[in-house]
Amino acid sequence: MAYQKIPQTDYDKAKGQLRLQLNGVFQAFNIYGLHIYINGAIDEVIELAEQFGRRVRGDDIPIKLKRR
Repeated sequence: MAYQKIPQTDYDKAKGQLRLQLNGVFQAFNIYGLHIYINGAIDEVIELAEQFGRRVRGDDIPIKLKRR
């Protein structure tokens, strides 16, 4: 199955929608005082999702967290 690259504006919109949904998921951490970590965790999950998407479309890259 071949995948076409979508326009950048559509990609940015989809990434924004993913970020909003992940923010909803991570809001549970607010009750534990972990709100300062939510944005960083969302960034990492989005990066992993992008790596996964590239990998399943044939780009032979590792799926790994960025080192900080």
